[in-house]
Amino acid sequence: MIVIALFIGALALLFLGFEMLLVLGLPGILTKEIFYSAVPEVLYGQKLVGGINHSTLMAIPFFILAAEIMARGNIARQLTNVVKAFLGHHAGGLGLSMVAASAAFGSVSGSAPATVAALGRILYPQMREQGYSDKFSLGLLISSAEVALLIPPSITLIIYAWLTGTSVAALFAAGLVIGLFLSAAFAVYVLIYARRHGLGGTARLPFRERWHAVRKGMWALGLPVVLLGGIYSGFFTPTEAAAASVVYALLIELLVYREMKFPDVARIATSAAITTASIFVLLAVGSLVAYFITLAQVPNMVIGFMESIEANWIVFLLIVNLLFLVAGMFIDPNSTLLILVPALYPVAVSFGIDPIHFGIIVCLNTCIGMITPPFGLDIFVASSTLNESVAKIISGVTPFIVVNLLTLVVVTYVPDLSMFLPRLLAP
Repeated sequence: MIVIALFIGALALLFLGFEMLLVLGLPGILTKEIFYSAVPEVLYGQKLVGGINHSTLMAIPFFILAAEIMARGNIARQLTNVVKAFLGHHAGGLGLSMVAASAAFGSVSGSAPATVAALGRILYPQMREQGYSDKFSLGLLISSAEVALLIPPSITLIIYAWLTGTSVAALFAAGLVIGLFLSAAFAVYVLIYARRHGLGGTARLPFRERWHAVRKGMWALGLPVVLLGGIYSGFFTPTEAAAASVVYALLIELLVYREMKFPDVARIATSAAITTASIFVLLAVGSLVAYFITLAQVPNMVIGFMESIEANWIVFLLIVNLLFLVAGMFIDPNSTLLILVPALYPVAVSFGIDPIHFGIIVCLNTCIGMITPPFGLDIFVASSTLNESVAKIISGVTPFIVVNLLTLVVVTYVPDLSMFLPRLLAP
């Protein structure tokens, strides 16, 4: 009864157009008042504040600020120039450069919307000039940008780690592998498209020009080395690496590239603060919802249902993927995690699914949700950034959704793909 009330209440508010804060919060509050009235009112404050009082979450505001600095500064352009210098002359070179640049920028930003905004302004006009169709270029842009949610420093994986108590470093290791695997899948599709449409590359640059691009982009290339090298060497915790990335990005933009001024930093910090506040409000409300999900014994109900239909881990993961894919069509990734992970994670553990593998499955599903109509966030980011219609973007992204789904099947049912690097790095 409680579960039905929560679900119906949230669904009604969602389709009535309420903000996700209310979609998550009001059903939880009503559930408490109707079914758990004996629980003291102080519970609200304890769960809202205590839920986000976690050291793991301290990395999020730093990574958001670093992403804003890099997206509005020169780091994205320098990374793109390095990638183009080495890939641009191949068949489909600009498309391959888009994929590689998205992975590179994602490795220092952790934000798919920031990747869309930063690289869309740089590479989208160039792809159109080189003969790529508008639809293909838009689809490739927002699809390759989603890799930022997988490749460290992924904010999505940090939130999953907070929800489940899983090691952030181990999730980052698995996310790096799957992020590169997904990028490779997009690259294969780009090559097929390029050969089918006779799209060649730009002129091969001589060694001197390539070296010049590397030298100019060396400071930008140093950022992922600082981040990932610091984390996996044990020199930084993920939170310390996040803070270091902000300092490094500021120093590069202000003192090396010098296109950003101190007044710009204040505006960027304000924008990052607004984004951070919106995420943390959702996380606080989500912790309240997770409490009621646990109190109502929803995980035990799911386990009981799985036993009644004699389901195994294969069927369970199929159901998980379907739930996340449908939720991703209507809800932002963070809200999807807050709603589904508390109920499904204990069930996954009961089936013997490794928390790291389950986290990567969940994260890849949220990636797909970012580009899935009708409400994929990156679709609207690209539309507003590039002044293109949502209908055109949806048409262009459809083939890439198929590539994503094929990748999801492989990642779901080949656990070793996600697990081999975390196992290799385990002490």
